[in-house]
This record gives sequence, structure tokens and C-alpha cells, in this order.
Amino acid sequence: MSDPVPALDKSDAPADTLTGGPRRGRVRKRAGSGGRLRSGAPLPLLLPALVGLAFLLLPLLALIVRAPWRTLPDQLSKPEVWQALQLSLFSATAATAVSLVLGVPLAWLLARTDFPGRGLVRALVTLPLVLPPVVGGVALLLALGRNGVVGKLLDSWFGITLPFTTAGVVVAEAFVAMPFLVISVEGTLRAADPRYEEAAMTLGASRFTAFRRVTLPLIAPGIAAGAVLAWARALGEFGATITFAGNFPGRTQTMPLAVYLALQSDPDAAIALSLVLLAVSIAVLAGLRDRWITAS
Repeated sequence: MSDPVPALDKSDAPADTLTGGPRRGRVRKRAGSGGRLRSGAPLPLLLPALVGLAFLLLPLLALIVRAPWRTLPDQLSKPEVWQALQLSLFSATAATAVSLVLGVPLAWLLARTDFPGRGLVRALVTLPLVLPPVVGGVALLLALGRNGVVGKLLDSWFGITLPFTTAGVVVAEAFVAMPFLVISVEGTLRAADPRYEEAAMTLGASRFTAFRRVTLPLIAPGIAAGAVLAWARALGEFGATITFAGNFPGRTQTMPLAVYLALQSDPDAAIALSLVLLAVSIAVLAGLRDRWITAS
């Protein structure tokens, strides 16, 4: 009789290149060592990084250090401050609502349809992100002013005048804030699987019903993130607002305009108003932090 074949010990078995085996532990160790190497920044990169961090944080720290903390409650309790704050909150919320109504369908058009010149349309939609806000305000005046291309028709046909009104503030803020929402929603739509929407249509749902019942719940986090970014951008808008809507207390004077006006006569009030805007910005970034970490 032939000798029985000895059983192979698992430690002596050759490593399987597909499933891993003993080599997997060595690969993980190498990956771990690579992770430790990546955690240490080279000195030529560390120094500019620290300088850049200090460059970004120093003005904010100076704002906090020089804040009139003792008189801050009195500064924020002034009637003009509350008027500017209420108008800012109202106009930013209204501009975000306009951005949602118009921006979500626009994002869907850019993400889910193919038409000639789509790249040009996307570039034009994102143009307000890089356009100087003052130029945007001038463009709004030429388009929606009393003598504008569309504004003169609104004035003569319907008696609607947008410049230097609260509605003009909402229009100016929506113009600069909507691209933030469109970009966020378009990215979320591209990441969402369109097969769910196609399956709903094969079961008899219309395209709009499939969007409303299937796609919209899937992209709700992206819409929420884009809306928060649009709201924060609208709250801090200055250039387009002062150019298109002016600076009238109680009617068009928002928080950024109040900061600019107070800086000329009452620096402590300007710092107090700036602290309010800074706190709102930090709250927005903290609220979106989990989404950015998950996306990365």
C-alpha cells in the first residue's frame, strides 16, 4: 500500500492570489505602514500649510479678540440691528425658496437629459459663482430695472418694480445663491442610480411621478445641503444687493450692508454684526460637516 498523503498545514499552503490567504496579512501591513508614512507631512509642505492656515484663521481670531464683549448685548439690541437681521433672514429664506423651485428642475435637466449645448448651459449656470457680485447687480439692473430688457415690460404691463425694493433684495440674493444649489443637486443626481426611476416608469408611473416618488427622496440629502449653502450665501450677499436694491434701512438694508454702514461711524457695532454672521457661517459648516465626511 502506498503511504497516505500527508495533510497540508494551513501555514504551509500557498497563498491564493484571488482570495488572499497568508499574503493578505502582509499586504495589510504594508498598507498600514504606508498609512503611517502618509500621516507625516514633509517639512517643505508642512511650513506653507501652517502659514496658509494662519493666514485664513488670523482675521477671524482678530475679529473675536477685538469684539466688544461687554457692550455686545447693547449693540445687538439696537432697533436698526434687528431690522437688518430680520430682513436678512427673510430675504435669504425667500431667495432659497426661489432657488429650490427653479434650481432643482434645472439641476435635473443638466444631470438627466442630453441636449445640444448642455456644457455651455452648465457654464452659464455656474457663472455667478465667479462673476463679481457688483457686475451681477449691474446685469440685474440692465435686465430687470425700469428701463431694463424685461423690467420695462414688468413696469408697463403689471406695474411691478423690482430695483430698490425688498423683492429686489430677494432677486439679487437668488441670482448669486442658486448656482450653489444647482451644483449640489446635479452632483447628487449624477450619483443616484437612474435604474430605480426607469423601473418605476416600466410599472406605469409617469416620468414626473417617478421623479417625485422615487428620485426626489433619494436626492433629498443633496437638496438639503444645497439649500443650506444657498441660504448661507444669500445671507452674506453684499455687492449685487447694494447695486440692484440699494441700502435703505428697514427695506433693503441687510446685515452685510449694515456692517458696511456701521464700519464708517460705529466700528463696535460693525464688529458685533460681523460676529452674528460669523456664528451663522460656523453653524452652517458644522451642519454640513457629516455630509462632507460621508461624501469623501
